[in-house]
Amino acid sequence: MVTIGRREFLKAGLMGSVLLACAGRVSAAADEEAAMLSAVSAAVMAGMLPPDPTLRAAALKETVAGIRHAVAGLSLASQNEVAELFSLLTLPPTRRLLAGVSAPWAEARVEEVAAFLENGRHSRVALLQGAYAALHDLVLGAWYARTEHWEAIGYPGLPEIF
Repeated sequence: MVTIGRREFLKAGLMGSVLLACAGRVSAAADEEAAMLSAVSAAVMAGMLPPDPTLRAAALKETVAGIRHAVAGLSLASQNEVAELFSLLTLPPTRRLLAGVSAPWAEARVEEVAAFLENGRHSRVALLQGAYAALHDLVLGAWYARTEHWEAIGYPGLPEIF
């Protein structure tokens, strides 16, 4: 029979607590990232989303999934850059500083997020212009990657091969 000393028991307990805390933080970060992407998507696609709240929520959820899928297809270096951007925007202090959004992303007003995007678009700081371009392109890329949205931009679809 193996006996475990008090010191080993305490170390194992401490390590388990740290691991659970980290797992909880990762889950919370993923939720905050989804809320940020949803808020940004709602601002970028203002006027394009269905007015019905249930359909709107579903469209935003699909767009967030599309953004994540698109990011997964990028080079590792680009994935890391996007991850850094998302991290900066989800941390409360940098969310307030960079985006000017004081409330959590899930509570952010579309006008607030649109103002953040417009400021980034016209910023003299290349990094902020790049952040705007990345967010804008990821959102619209995810939206128009879905075949049901092709008609809105006049895209006839893939050519038929005989």
